[in-house]
Amino acid sequence: MPINITMPALSPTMEEGNLAKWLVKEGDTVKSGDIIAEIETDKATMEVEAVDEGTVAKIVVPAGTEGVKVNALIAVLAADGEDVSAAASGAGSAAPAPKAAEAPKTEAAPAAPAPAAAAPVPAAAPAAAPAGGNRTFSSPLARRLAKESGIDLSAISGSGPHGRVVKSDVEAAVSGRGAKAAPAAAAPQAAAPAPAAAPKGASDESVLKLFEPGSYELVPHDGMRKVIAKRLVESKQTVPHFYVTVDCELDALMSLRAQLNDAAPRKDGAPSYKLSVNDMVIKAMALALRDVPDANVSWTEANMVKHKHADVGVAVSIPGGLITPIIRKAEEKTLSAISNEMRDLGKRAKDRKLKPEEYQGGTSSVSNMGMMGVKQFAAVINPPHATILAVGAGEQRPVVKNGQLAVATVMTVTLSTDHRCVDGALGAELLQAFKGYIENPMGMLV
Repeated sequence: MPINITMPALSPTMEEGNLAKWLVKEGDTVKSGDIIAEIETDKATMEVEAVDEGTVAKIVVPAGTEGVKVNALIAVLAADGEDVSAAASGAGSAAPAPKAAEAPKTEAAPAAPAPAAAAPVPAAAPAAAPAGGNRTFSSPLARRLAKESGIDLSAISGSGPHGRVVKSDVEAAVSGRGAKAAPAAAAPQAAAPAPAAAPKGASDESVLKLFEPGSYELVPHDGMRKVIAKRLVESKQTVPHFYVTVDCELDALMSLRAQLNDAAPRKDGAPSYKLSVNDMVIKAMALALRDVPDANVSWTEANMVKHKHADVGVAVSIPGGLITPIIRKAEEKTLSAISNEMRDLGKRAKDRKLKPEEYQGGTSSVSNMGMMGVKQFAAVINPPHATILAVGAGEQRPVVKNGQLAVATVMTVTLSTDHRCVDGALGAELLQAFKGYIENPMGMLV
């Protein structure tokens, strides 16, 4: 019988995507693992692999179509030995094709920083094969949840297309394991209540009537901007923000940074690393979270989720918005490793080549606007994080040392905390730990 290929969910927050490009055409033979299409989500452009083998009988959704709903039919495969024309003729009744875009598609944008969350099953993603001969089809999210929960996928009966194991199947298996249900880091996904619905903004008509006709142009919101708006409204509606600010002297850090960069080994004439102040801020934040573990948490209605590592997200500005790649286990990494990893993540973020696991989750975030000359600001928390550090510019300021007026390079940082789990005193303790590493940076090397 014909095999339906449906729009996969390539990120936990994805509800629809743009079918940017087909890499196969009708009549082509595909096998499991072949890349068949490129899908633009609200976060990135990603490749889709075939799960089943067969011949492309019909492409239902043409390349360039926008707003294709997750699980909508996009193509049909004829199975081995099946009549291709018969499979194609039956495709029209399976599911209606989405409406194609009327105008040339603009560049899709990555999303604002987004937390890990449950995703619908990707129908056209590669399946996991157990060590035995029988193959168990499963979605990437189902495989990840199963791995985190210590569950054997081959022991789960799948409810997805063609018996594929999906997220809900793994969750059902987990719920039957009692106290071993789920790791703490996954708790925000299961226990956190749904955020309040975001209020609608002013209508176009009510706004446009305030301006002279012809004095403006209308620029439709892209996917990333819509996600940013939704996420920030949810954060401000559900998270009680509390702010703590301190000044950090940077002279010792700047001196150490210069020494370390001068000492970098060279390969093919280029240094093997080049540390930035932001790299050292990431490391200092990670070590502060390690030293103050009660602040390295996430809130759920039932539990306080205490994270075992400091996974620090770093806000990266890209055209149209932000995305937050994550340095995993940053407290364990050297400054040079953080620097090189951040450089790679930042480049791929701008090229929209990040994988979902590289920007989803994390335990805290850093947003640095110092390079833009911003002296001080307060950032909005990105749930399920409980903290985010806003970093201002380092500038020379007058300071008093031992009763004498002096000049020092000073940076102002503001910690936004979720007051439900990181109150003022705990936030101040975290910020003092951070300040200690910034002002005594040799501590980051031992």
